[in-house]
Amino acid sequence: MGATPAWPPRSAPRLFVPGPLAAGAAVAIEGGQAHYLAKVMRVAPGDAVVLCDDMTGEWAAAVVSAGKRDVVLELREQLRAREDVPDFWLCAALLKKPNFDLVLEKATELGVRRIQPMVTRRCVADKLNPERARTIVTEAAEQCARTALPELAPATRLDTLLRDWPQDRALFFADEQGGEPAAAAFAAHAGPAALLVGPEGGFDDGERAAIRAHPQARAITLGPRILRGETAGIAGCALWMATAGDWSLTGN
Repeated sequence: MGATPAWPPRSAPRLFVPGPLAAGAAVAIEGGQAHYLAKVMRVAPGDAVVLCDDMTGEWAAAVVSAGKRDVVLELREQLRAREDVPDFWLCAALLKKPNFDLVLEKATELGVRRIQPMVTRRCVADKLNPERARTIVTEAAEQCARTALPELAPATRLDTLLRDWPQDRALFFADEQGGEPAAAAFAAHAGPAALLVGPEGGFDDGERAAIRAHPQARAITLGPRILRGETAGIAGCALWMATAGDWSLTGN
C-alpha cells in the first residue's frame, strides 16, 4: 500500500483573509478571491486551500462548496504560527510605477517588516495608490509562503520622515557618494534598523546633507557601482537579511 499523500498538498492555493482564524470555523471567500479559487484554480468540495490571516498564522482548510459568488471553506488545522519578522524597514523613494511595484514585491518576498514609501525632490512619481500597493504586497506574500504581511505605510516626505524618526532605530543611508561597507555596518549593528534608498535621480545635495546630519543616520555603500533605485532597495534588503536578519545562522 502506497504512502498517504500529504495534506494539504504543496500545490494548494494560498490566500490572506481577515482574521482571526480558528479550527472548525467556516470562512466564506468572496469577490476576486472567490473567482480565483473557483474559476482559475477550479477547486471542488474536499480540495485543500491554505489560509493566512496576518494574526494567528497559517491554516489548512477544506472546500465545503464552490459557487458562483462565493467559496465556503472549513478550517481543519493550524500549520504554522505567524512568523517572527525581523525588525527591519525599507524606506524607499517613489519610482516610476513598474519599478516601485518591483520594490514592493521583492521587499515583501525578502521579509521586511515595514515598507515606507517616500517623496523626495527628484521623485518622478509623488503619489502611491494604497489599494493597488496592498494588492501587490499581499500577492507577493502569498506566492512566497509568508505568514505575515509587511506594514505598508502611507507615502511621506523625506523631511517629515527625518523629523519623526524614532530614536531607537538605526537609519542606514545608501549613499551613492560612499560610506561604510554595508555588510560590515549591518553585521555590527544590533537592534531595530531601516534602509533608506533614493529615487531615479538620487538625493540632491540638501537632502543628502540633512540625512547625514541626522543622529540615527549611517551612510553606507552597496558596492562600487551606481545602482538604480529599485536595485539598491532590493540588494540592500537581501544583504541585511543575510548579515543581520533571519537568513543568517545567528539572525535576530
